[in-house]
Amino acid sequence: MIGLMRLLEFIALNKRWLLAGAMISFGSSFGQTFFISIFAGEIMAEFNLTDGQWGGIYSLGTGASAIVMLYGGTLSDRFRARNLASIVLVLLAVAALFMANIPGAWALPFAIFALRFAGQGMMPHIAVVAIVRWFSAARGKALAIAGLGFSLGEALLPILFVSLLTFVQWRTLWLVAAVASLVLIPFLLVLLKTERTPQSIAEERSSVGMYGKHWNRKDTLGHWLFWVIIPLITAPGIFSTSLFFQQVHLAQSKGWAHLDFVALFPLFTVTTVLSMFAYGAAIDRFGCRRLMPWFLVPMALAYMVIGLGDTLGAAAFGFILMGLMQGGAATIFGAFWPEFYGTKSLGAVKSLATSLMVLGSALGPGVTGALIDYGIPFKDQMVFFAIYMLAICGLTFFAMKKAAPAFNADA
Repeated sequence: MIGLMRLLEFIALNKRWLLAGAMISFGSSFGQTFFISIFAGEIMAEFNLTDGQWGGIYSLGTGASAIVMLYGGTLSDRFRARNLASIVLVLLAVAALFMANIPGAWALPFAIFALRFAGQGMMPHIAVVAIVRWFSAARGKALAIAGLGFSLGEALLPILFVSLLTFVQWRTLWLVAAVASLVLIPFLLVLLKTERTPQSIAEERSSVGMYGKHWNRKDTLGHWLFWVIIPLITAPGIFSTSLFFQQVHLAQSKGWAHLDFVALFPLFTVTTVLSMFAYGAAIDRFGCRRLMPWFLVPMALAYMVIGLGDTLGAAAFGFILMGLMQGGAATIFGAFWPEFYGTKSLGAVKSLATSLMVLGSALGPGVTGALIDYGIPFKDQMVFFAIYMLAICGLTFFAMKKAAPAFNADA
């Protein structure tokens, strides 16, 4: 009860910043795989694409956005979140408008690039960088609350838009997405009208990382930990994206109605929200490095359950397990970069991670789509991917052990 009262007091005192973070997170929805993949069947049918061709197009556009994120992510070190997020929302609206009027299959990589760069890349990056700069002692709770915006979009938009697809043309729904992106901008500008600049926050409240120093991008790339942690950084993007991207194919291969399958998404969302708050409290108490080797385990189990199960009940349990992982990913990665590398050059350092996450999400659809074209359905691929995820957990465990001496007080 005391913990709940403290949480409510924290929200009341910081509602402007927390709501802004949640709104930016929600705004990313229209560039996320769970939304774009809703229209996979219609896109493939209209342009006569196979699963492999559509996956390849998606990977090409997403991969290009990952490269551009290496520069785009550094902008969060130089511009206010209110201004940068507003510009990116305009870009997202333009991308959705282009998708609504896509002239042919040749243009799909360009549309996917713009949607993924603005939605999956920049919007979550802006939200996380802003939150970890605004909050220090309560960073985990703040990340969890801001992440509710993404969870809300994940829970509501698939059901809403799949239902609308039964009587509204798919291109028209992309016009709706464009308008919704623009509607968010005035609310965001009002919420952050008194926002301090990232530069002033960095000067007043910057925190150091490993070995008691501020890390820049060059230092980070030169340290062994960054390279060892790449499999963990990319895994949630690869496997969450693959599952949502292949939702139409997976439902068909299991004999499930698509609407019945997406109706399970709220289970994933509710579990994600509860998991985010649990992980947020644990991060504030223990730090993120003790949690990092374990949060991916539920995702491995989810892949086994959904891949081997034949009922919607098995899929429901799998989505609950996925939510346990997603709550960890949403909070742990946000806390990892300032805890290990400090906050002074956070935008530049975290843009490396964001680029890798986007790149991971580019690999998933291309690889899984190609395997489907070669006669290996996604449900059969899932068990092998689960084994790979468990191996990543073991690698991360040893990496965190080796990195512990870098934190003198806790070593």
